[in-house]
Amino acid sequence: MNSPRLERINLPDRRSLALDGRTWAEVSLTTLRENFRAVQQHVGEKVAICAVVKADGYGHGATECALALEAEGAPWLGVTDAAEGRALRSAGIWTRILLMTGIWKGEEDSIVAHNLTPTIWETWHIERLAKAARKQQINLPVHLKVDTGMNRLGVSKRGLAEVCAKLAACENLHLEGVSTHFASAEVLDTEDAPRQEKRFEEALAILAEHGLRPPLVHMGNSAAVSARSETWKTMVRPGILLYGYSLPVMRGGEIVTESSLPLTPVLAWKTRVLTVKDVPAGEAVGYMGTYVTQEHSRIAVLPVGYADGYPRLLSNRARVIVRGEYAPVVGRVSMDLTTVDVGNIPGVAVGDEVTLIGSNSGKTVDAVELARLGETVPYEILCGISQRVPRVYS
Repeated sequence: MNSPRLERINLPDRRSLALDGRTWAEVSLTTLRENFRAVQQHVGEKVAICAVVKADGYGHGATECALALEAEGAPWLGVTDAAEGRALRSAGIWTRILLMTGIWKGEEDSIVAHNLTPTIWETWHIERLAKAARKQQINLPVHLKVDTGMNRLGVSKRGLAEVCAKLAACENLHLEGVSTHFASAEVLDTEDAPRQEKRFEEALAILAEHGLRPPLVHMGNSAAVSARSETWKTMVRPGILLYGYSLPVMRGGEIVTESSLPLTPVLAWKTRVLTVKDVPAGEAVGYMGTYVTQEHSRIAVLPVGYADGYPRLLSNRARVIVRGEYAPVVGRVSMDLTTVDVGNIPGVAVGDEVTLIGSNSGKTVDAVELARLGETVPYEILCGISQRVPRVYS
């Protein structure tokens, strides 16, 4: 199914980006849709998918990704807050939008007006949203979040009965969904996940005692989608899976299996060689001289740095792909520039395309690799690609 609204987005011209030497990210919306289909097939047609596009679509572009997912038939989109939800509505997106981290006082009228579905857990959430819904003469669907052990957001077991009683008595709100969030669903031998599952089932029983039986019951984030089919319930909330990255399933601190889902990374990050320098042996490269040439070297300078989201911790650790070969990052990654050793790659010249994330000639550097080298997680690598890096969509 094609979306005419998707075709009307004004996107940067890919050829002009390739010619002007800037750093850019290529985002395949076709691949995103394929990944969505793979997840849907994995969980089955009876399980609804809330496709998470928060944090600017994990750095891929929330509006463009949301339009593509809507065109693919995603019944729900997950965002952080009302501001992200309103931005999608302003782009003409009609799919249901779930606000996953609650509300702020004063934005309840806007939430109702923009047909956004809030996640709630405080009694004042109920009071304020009910007042706004009554004023606009609608019955507002809400989702209740239960804290089963993450100890971040959600109502605790001791406060659940009060919230349930208030919801049951409320005429302008109806409980459409109930959710919780796992701390470590990908670790098969953790005690956390089974304990959270048990607490969630206890919470559902308390809801039922108050006559609340919401049709949408969701626990499963990307990790649970991959590793814990018993948690899928009637809806799941995949995020990073949709963008082509699965979480390894662990037991005893070791990876026991990778996800069997046929996923492909949606984003490739590229730049071009800005200049090439011949550097004698014994010379320092970059700030603080953290790399010293051991022999006569050819150093390519790339117009990308930590201001673009290429982490400083990748200094002297990471690699890029130039002319189908790996080239190591040498010296400190600076704000706008990164240096790589291309001495073993013949013919590297100004303007040559360089792959920071992606594949070329059978070689690959992905966000998982950069996250490991940068002592972080792939989520942060993808979300950290800054807004000065233009996204090119296909």
